[in-house]
Amino acid sequence: MATVEPTAPVRANFAATQASDRHNAVGRIGPWQLVRLLNESDLARVYLARPADSPDGQPANYVLKVLRREWWRDTQAIEMQRRAAWIGKKLSHPHLLPVLSASVQQAPFYFVSPYLAGSSLAEVLAQGKRLPLPVSLWIVRQVAEALAVLHESAHMIHADVKPSNILVSADGHATLIDYGFAHSASEAQHWSSRPIIGTLNYIAPEVVTSSLASDVSSDLYSLGVTLYELITGKLPFHASAPEELLRLHRETKPECVRRAVPTLPKPVASLVHRLLAKDPLRRPSSAANLAAELMRLEIECFSLRAG
Repeated sequence: MATVEPTAPVRANFAATQASDRHNAVGRIGPWQLVRLLNESDLARVYLARPADSPDGQPANYVLKVLRREWWRDTQAIEMQRRAAWIGKKLSHPHLLPVLSASVQQAPFYFVSPYLAGSSLAEVLAQGKRLPLPVSLWIVRQVAEALAVLHESAHMIHADVKPSNILVSADGHATLIDYGFAHSASEAQHWSSRPIIGTLNYIAPEVVTSSLASDVSSDLYSLGVTLYELITGKLPFHASAPEELLRLHRETKPECVRRAVPTLPKPVASLVHRLLAKDPLRRPSSAANLAAELMRLEIECFSLRAG
């Protein structure tokens, strides 16, 4: 399978960075030494970490996500952290980020996952380079396989499928991350409770209309937006105001993907538009069935290229 070009930070010599990090630790949480801040959001900080009792020279190859102190009394934020830890510990799958350790019953609220070298799919898209079609289908298939396990084994909707929540290694291995908004179909999760930036570009129309109407097919819609973006290099809908963007998701058909990419095989275009159907019943019936269809299309696209 083709190589996915990593971003510049990933190309840096990780071992050399580790040597410097060992002398510049930023703190400790429980039994974990925090080596370096990787990123942060309004809710949480994410650190490169290693066991505090590890011998000198052991690399920091874990990631610790801790809820920011200002949210330690917010029941919804704490529940999101607990939910993410529960899913990561319950499910084991090559394309789902595992949770190895967690402390989510009392402050500080955190969980620990293995460090995965690579870039988010959002970073890959930001480079402006189109991936070969079979590679795009392969990445999306891997995410569909992860969703199938989440839907069928945990009976949970991810509810935030988007490129920034898909990690891609240099060899193209994809991992779905960030289970903070995951919920069952019977739980109310109004779209306004989610981060606005990024998420609304990928939100299914039924989620906007009624949180109780969403189900596993809502994740497939979001994955369809991601596939559309991978193929065309742009989102299916653009708007400066959130209200207008939501209206487009509810009411407007996206531009035909073959208008943007005339050489795209018709079966691929058909799948993209079925994923983006306003009516959930017109989308693929399950993430497992979607993964199987994507595998067939991968093989066909390789055959076309070979011919």
